[in-house]
Amino acid sequence: MKKKAPELRKKALKAEKREQAMIEGILEGSPDAIGVVVIRLECGCRKMAAVAKDGEPASKIIMYRDMAESICEKCKQDNGAFVRVTESFIHWVDPPPSDEEQEIIYRKVLGSQPAH
Repeated sequence: MKKKAPELRKKALKAEKREQAMIEGILEGSPDAIGVVVIRLECGCRKMAAVAKDGEPASKIIMYRDMAESICEKCKQDNGAFVRVTESFIHWVDPPPSDEEQEIIYRKVLGSQPAH
């Protein structure tokens, strides 16, 4: 199971076109960033933040909802609770860190997730 999780993360999630502009803006304002953490919630809201090479935050957390003036009422109440996360990944800058570094940062930022 330990080997399957990193393989799934590499194949699985990539930024959608509508997320890409937000990612670029976060990276532009975060010179120390090597990636952006993207967390998608079941309600359609997103949480994003830049991450530095040591796995520490390189920006504030930005929360938004596509095509909406603000986040949903549920997120306003619980700040996008972990139990409502449907997908999460790190969008790496080019060139990305080594696979080993990516795994260390991923685990520090998002923890380990069971392989599906």
